[in-house]
Amino acid sequence: MKIICFGKNYTEHANELYEEVPEEPMFFLKPDSALLLKNNPFYYPDFSRNIHYELELVVKINRLGKNIQERFAYKYYNEVALGIDFTARDLQQKAKEKGLPWALSKGFDSSAALSPFVTLESLGKSIDDLDYYLLKNKEKVQKANSSQMIYGADKLIAYVSRFMTLKIGDLIYTGTPAGIGAVKIGDNLEAYLEDRLMLQCSIK
Repeated sequence: MKIICFGKNYTEHANELYEEVPEEPMFFLKPDSALLLKNNPFYYPDFSRNIHYELELVVKINRLGKNIQERFAYKYYNEVALGIDFTARDLQQKAKEKGLPWALSKGFDSSAALSPFVTLESLGKSIDDLDYYLLKNKEKVQKANSSQMIYGADKLIAYVSRFMTLKIGDLIYTGTPAGIGAVKIGDNLEAYLEDRLMLQCSIK
């Protein structure tokens, strides 16, 4: 099972990072040991002093696919979830400054919180028209509609399948909207999809 994460897929998020919008989708991988499930708490690691939250819509692949055409991508999923891509921003910045890969800042244990999945049918909405948002200590810090993505879910699936075979159970984190920020011990995060509470995560 692969965790495929897309970066800078919302214009306002790229702007808040003072970075250019990518000319084509940009992705990185997390190992399966990064998964944080069942609303378990996130334990602040001792190797970072600046962990950020990044709320994302997640798509689960349900059939084997390679070189998938965008117009057929919808056949490869029927469920979505919400996830939080926890990022060690200090480690990431240090790697960027040295021109090194930043896998350590993204792929550490428990860095990919994930809610249960729900079917698009149960939501009664298109994957390109889903509202979701994140509360930090009851304050709304991120909100988006999937229509605001630079590259929609179908395009992301088509793009990544050019380079690697997608398998049943692979997860695609589709990118975060603006509003990212740091977490500290004692914080509580709540993620909502179409006003449905999907994910809760306390920082310990």
